[in-house]
Amino acid sequence: MPGDGIGPEITEQAVNVLKAVVEGSDLELSFTDGLIGGAAFDAEGQPFPEITRQQANEADAVLLGAVGSPQYDELDRPLRPERGLLAIRKELGLFANLRPAMLYSALADASSLKPEVVSGLDILIVRELTGGVYFGQPRGIREVDGQREGFNTMHYNEGEIERIGRVAFEAAQKRGKRLCSVDKANVLETSELWREVMNRLAAEYPDVELSHMYVDNAAMQLVRAPKQFDVIVTENLFGDILSDQASMLSGSIGMLPSASLNEKGQGLYEPSHGSAPDIAGQGVANPMATILSAAMLLRYSFGRGDLAERIENACVAVLDQGLRTPDIMQAGMRQVSTAEIGEAVVNALGN
Repeated sequence: MPGDGIGPEITEQAVNVLKAVVEGSDLELSFTDGLIGGAAFDAEGQPFPEITRQQANEADAVLLGAVGSPQYDELDRPLRPERGLLAIRKELGLFANLRPAMLYSALADASSLKPEVVSGLDILIVRELTGGVYFGQPRGIREVDGQREGFNTMHYNEGEIERIGRVAFEAAQKRGKRLCSVDKANVLETSELWREVMNRLAAEYPDVELSHMYVDNAAMQLVRAPKQFDVIVTENLFGDILSDQASMLSGSIGMLPSASLNEKGQGLYEPSHGSAPDIAGQGVANPMATILSAAMLLRYSFGRGDLAERIENACVAVLDQGLRTPDIMQAGMRQVSTAEIGEAVVNALGN
């Protein structure tokens, strides 16, 4: 599902890489194109039309580009492109969002922070994706005492918290065995319950060290000393903000992939950045996050970590060659186009 803005450009490169990496392997992939977001509204009058819903449910995995554009800002809220993204997450039950933030050594100077602060960075943010204030009811805009008032509802039940907690604990077991649960338990009842459930779960994972941190402190610590974190687990709104913040530690949000999974292992894979309509069609968008999302697709939905690792290694090789899109351009490097990055990754797969 290419979506809007730079979506078609970056997904084209990721699909080319997927086709190249499975060539000669025992894995066969077939692709179906689908509409979502503004592109779906233009064609079908809805950001998540029925045909797209059917395609999504029939697929083993969904590779998505990005949605949104200012031209749709005046639409009624249910028709805006972003509602398509929320709808597919809800339709497929994609409750677990995994966002790795790694700093490749070749990009140490591209980070917003000093190299000594971020060198060796490797964080995984596990974000709950189908609950919280984004989906809570009641919500809306009403008139109170002669003034318009917007209102939203945040709620989480124990089952929702436990479900995402287990994903995070199991991820930590496979990494550095450290899990930081981020909440606002000093203010919010939902966070109070969140912390209680995480503490209860910790007894089932004695090999994982659980810590807690308020979200405002976590935002500060991500900038002050980001390498203190291994796995971070948090609710929907906090995870949205912190994962975008963490993306800049890796040099560019154009380097940050993501996976959104349901309980069956079916997943939606997309870059963490937006549709960037201001640069759409110019061939300057960084496709790395989408290509790395395709690697996550192979790892999580198809259990092919071997093929995923080949893609990740190829991306490292391309960066080591000094090839850059404008967002990660550094002195002495060679600026190339979106398509040239994709071609270079495909070529690196053959090495």
